[in-house]
Amino acid sequence: MTTWTNWAGTATASPQRLHHPRNLDEITAAVRQAADAGMRVRPLGSGHSFTGVAATDSAALDLTEWAGVLDADRETGLVTVRSGTTLRRLNTELARVGLAMSNLGDIDAQTIAGAVSTGTHGTGARFGGLATQIRALELVLADGSVVTCSETERPELFAAARVGLGALGVITTVTLQCEPAFVLDAHEGPEPFDAVLEAFDEHADANDHFEFYWFPYGRNALVKRNNRVPGPAEPLSKLREFVDYTLTENAAFAALCRLGRAVPALVPTLGRLSSSALSTRAYRDVSHRVFATQRSVRFVESEWAVPREAVGDVLRELRALVPKLETPVAFPAEVRVAAADDVWLSTAYGRDTAYVAIHQYVGMPYREYFLAFAAIAGAVGGRPHWGKLHDLDAATLRERYPRFDDFLHVAGDVEPGGVFRNGYLDRVLGPVTTG
Repeated sequence: MTTWTNWAGTATASPQRLHHPRNLDEITAAVRQAADAGMRVRPLGSGHSFTGVAATDSAALDLTEWAGVLDADRETGLVTVRSGTTLRRLNTELARVGLAMSNLGDIDAQTIAGAVSTGTHGTGARFGGLATQIRALELVLADGSVVTCSETERPELFAAARVGLGALGVITTVTLQCEPAFVLDAHEGPEPFDAVLEAFDEHADANDHFEFYWFPYGRNALVKRNNRVPGPAEPLSKLREFVDYTLTENAAFAALCRLGRAVPALVPTLGRLSSSALSTRAYRDVSHRVFATQRSVRFVESEWAVPREAVGDVLRELRALVPKLETPVAFPAEVRVAAADDVWLSTAYGRDTAYVAIHQYVGMPYREYFLAFAAIAGAVGGRPHWGKLHDLDAATLRERYPRFDDFLHVAGDVEPGGVFRNGYLDRVLGPVTTG
């Protein structure tokens, strides 16, 4: 009926049916209708995953109209939100009642259900991914029934569904453990890449939220340290914000990327220029305004979760790889950390984790780069982000996730017919099995 394309243009689909449910009854009716017709059904989210995790040529659910906070308890910090709510809207509504999520990624365009289902995370050695903030989920199963799960109610379904890839049912509400709103003290600036690598563990442990960007061909990394402080907020001036983010990080960087795409031989020089032109800034602001930044430059991405102790070697191999590539790399790599967790399909399951995300400007070849880095990360047991480009299948992923078969067992119990599958899930989860 219509053509759907994700944000990066790496996945497209033409759903036979596209539903726009406005309430729980309409969601359950759409699922029953698809199941009765022998069709598959997928929620589309915001389309910010780079993989085909949301793509379907069968029935699709656009949950844009199923959005907003249902309940927010300032005493307990428990917040229940409809699944189609974007993180940007959620952050705004939480701020109105004096609450905040404990950790966030650097993009807030995703829906809450899409973000948690694909294992979205921020950074911080003492913090887990977004899924670790979930306290309960409500789902519509393949037969149209509505169920709730938590640590005490259907705990195995809860363990699977917190990062469930949309394979178990349609998430309709998410209950999050939030906390009182807080201010982050942000310090950002260039530092020699070698020095950052040498002191990686020290930096990660000494800061609440630590990350850095490495610009290929350059000597410097852009290091970001965000730490909780009592406040008050001292945000960047509107002029500085406009110059730094709108002009420099988006408009000017986009122009450099377009030039590099037109004349690839210039990319290494442009990368060295970008690395040497990095500036320092310091400010304090409410947490979600520090965590998330506006990204208007389009790119493609592959991200791998590696054991934290292996990140130094992985990054050194990445640096050695880049000059050997046929197509130069126009975009920086991003490095973050997370604490171990117990979510079955979380990329940080059972181990303290470092994340290395590599990117290429949209329209430039990336396959050679992504495949070569996948081999580097895979050699240390790296796990690919579920929403970012990779080529692994169920046979390999089973070796990387100790609870992989437990996840499939739960899926077989609640969704034996594969109603919520698509091509991507068939590849990463393998054939549909009953519990």
